[in-house]
Amino acid sequence: MGEQYGLKVDPRAKIWQLSVGEQQRVELLKMLYRGVNVLIMDEPTAVLAPQEIEGLFETLRAMIAQGKSVIFISHKLQEVTAIADRVTVLRRGRVTASGVSTKGVTRQELARLMVGREVVFFVDKKPKQPGDVVLDVKNIHAENDKGLPALRGLSLNVRAGEIVGLAGVAGNGQNVLSEVITGMRKCTQGEVILSGDKVNNRDTLFGIQHGMAYVPEDRTHVGSAPNLSVTDNVIMKKYRKTPISKGGLLDMTAATNFAKELKQAYDIIVPTVNTPVRLLSGGNLQRVILAREISGNPNFMVAVQPTRGLDVGAIEGVHRLLLTQREAGAAVLLVSEELEELLSLSDRVYVIYEGKIMGEVKVKSMEPDDSLIEAIGLMMTGTPLDQIQKEGVTSHD
Repeated sequence: MGEQYGLKVDPRAKIWQLSVGEQQRVELLKMLYRGVNVLIMDEPTAVLAPQEIEGLFETLRAMIAQGKSVIFISHKLQEVTAIADRVTVLRRGRVTASGVSTKGVTRQELARLMVGREVVFFVDKKPKQPGDVVLDVKNIHAENDKGLPALRGLSLNVRAGEIVGLAGVAGNGQNVLSEVITGMRKCTQGEVILSGDKVNNRDTLFGIQHGMAYVPEDRTHVGSAPNLSVTDNVIMKKYRKTPISKGGLLDMTAATNFAKELKQAYDIIVPTVNTPVRLLSGGNLQRVILAREISGNPNFMVAVQPTRGLDVGAIEGVHRLLLTQREAGAAVLLVSEELEELLSLSDRVYVIYEGKIMGEVKVKSMEPDDSLIEAIGLMMTGTPLDQIQKEGVTSHD
């Protein structure tokens, strides 16, 4: 079934051993296997390469031709207009448009209905000459939770003042790489050098002290402490230092004032800074995490799926924050399954497949041509860049 629909999953793995994207594939396969007549799909393309997305759409069109019905829930507006016949738009639990034909409707119109204002899709990424190498990952080997090889001789680097994207279908080692870099997982071979110091197989505090920031994929269970307040969450990297810490004790007045400053600066919509973060929306929780990480003035940030599950308005805000870090001279490693996001924000993109880098491409334009997109899609499914270039698919560096 997985091969039939292009949804690769290890049938022997336990669910907890799978990434969020792989778990989503399992749910999709469960529904397709049952031969349902009405299929409700919530963000189904987040785990697929471009070629696989088109294959899924062909499957959906075949289902529709057989008289089946599909409800396609997505924040990817270009996909909604490509696959849907009619669209209903929700904003804060209310219907702002119902049964609108997708023929002739634009992304800008749908976005305005979703967030109640004009959304800027154009990313203002100013030309910038990158500086010295800040992160240098050399020949890293590491295992996943199943004890199997997840990274197999992976190497990449990120320079000051640039965003480097890592593209790949979910489950190809992206999360393991981020955990190795941040000290949350040990590697079995290789080195991670941050600003000249070896940080792999050290504790997470060592990386923090060397200017590392981390926005994890799982914002609820890894990126935050759900039952603690906004204040408690934003001081997690500062509670050892003045003015938050005085004489080894927390100064809660200083902590509260600091949280209020971040609430204002990062437009965190919350009643008070004493509110538990489990009560926040996904977008506001992500702002809390970004506020905590960025307020430390990092020289390197790894951001994993930073816009997953967010509406177009929240995505716009996250993109601006990442570009602000680039302008400030920080090195940013952006791990995302959103190819459009990677191509609009990144200066360079590496493509990962089964724990190996298939190739690296430079993003020379914010509107890359179809050959570059096709090449990245092929690499995401296991074709090395040198083979693609020999076959004449792309001429990009």
